[in-house]
Amino acid sequence: MSDYTKLTSFGPVPEGFIWGTATAAHQIEGGNTNTDWWRFEHTEGTGTKESSGDACDSFNRWREDLQLVKDMGLDAYRFSIEWARIEPADGEFSTVALDHYKEIMETARGMGLKNVVTFHHFTTPLWLADMGGWTNPVIVEKFARYCDVAVKHFGEFIDVACTINEPNMVAWIGYDLGAFPPGHKGDMDSFRTATKNFAAAHRAARPVLKAGPGDFPVGITVAISDTRFHLDGDRNGPETSPFDLPEDFPGAEHKWLMVDAYLEAAEGDDFVGVQTYSTHHVGPDGQQLPHPEGQRVTQMGWPFSPAAIGNTVRYAAAKSGLPVIVTENGVAATDDADRVEYISVALTALREAMNDGVDVRGYFYWSLLDNFEWASGFAPFFGLTKVDLKTFARSPKPSSAYYASLVASSR
Repeated sequence: MSDYTKLTSFGPVPEGFIWGTATAAHQIEGGNTNTDWWRFEHTEGTGTKESSGDACDSFNRWREDLQLVKDMGLDAYRFSIEWARIEPADGEFSTVALDHYKEIMETARGMGLKNVVTFHHFTTPLWLADMGGWTNPVIVEKFARYCDVAVKHFGEFIDVACTINEPNMVAWIGYDLGAFPPGHKGDMDSFRTATKNFAAAHRAARPVLKAGPGDFPVGITVAISDTRFHLDGDRNGPETSPFDLPEDFPGAEHKWLMVDAYLEAAEGDDFVGVQTYSTHHVGPDGQQLPHPEGQRVTQMGWPFSPAAIGNTVRYAAAKSGLPVIVTENGVAATDDADRVEYISVALTALREAMNDGVDVRGYFYWSLLDNFEWASGFAPFFGLTKVDLKTFARSPKPSSAYYASLVASSR
């Protein structure tokens, strides 16, 4: 463990600040067979380590999950609804699925918890994936229609709406790196097209959600790494901040596709969701530079850099002009002491940014549960709660009590 001063109090937060934790449907529900991800998991050669299978059985055990959130003294639970369950075929909507998610929201409200609802978290229905998914512009209208049906069914129980979770990761990893569906590698034309369609889908969904029952803020969530640019290509050389990059540097398009396209699409939103896990050093072409020998890394192989969130909220707020909600921030670690350290340092950095005037309106730790971490399977442990994958028993870790103590200190 590095030398750090453990945070014992976060201090008072502004009125309306939301403390929470987060999950995603495909990662915890189980049996989510009608998605592009389920097929990807079961296709030889994709590199996915294992099937999501029953996951954490949260489709049935969601009440236990809500109780975990309540027991920590948090304000809110951020979770996603599954498009493939709600619309299993083009234009065919499941009242049973809609009622299922409505019951979760009603129960959460009854427990005094806010519902922070994400409408798309990485997974796309198979029928739509087979039409070209995010490279087919028809998806913009399809997504808006799905949001319209959903919000009319349970909009009155939504407290915050996130249209799309990390579209930049879906587009980049799916069409350039090949580790997400549809598994394309180096397909820059599709990367660009998917980015365009994601931005358009968000803009189309926003007025639909605003028009439905309920009165809640709407935003998009973006994965933003704390990126240090080395324009001379030397990992140990001088750094250029994202604010100071020349517009014509070779990696400018990659940076725009990864972050700025979505901060521009967020114009007119109520907030922007920032999701940060690490610091990365990149060269002039936008590609990550190798870690130095001895670099402390997480289970994901990312640099252990919890203070990164302080820089990314500053960037997102400055570039978008919007209030920020940290909709995801966390660490994959086998030793829960590392998670405590991560939370401590991250919230210290967040407090410093807030003290400097950044309008931060909430913080959600990722994740409530150890769960299915996409291509990496169940091995990375992001959760505040351990889950036995055979019995599905939930066991809160010491980090959950530590996080709860910091939340209590802000009251």
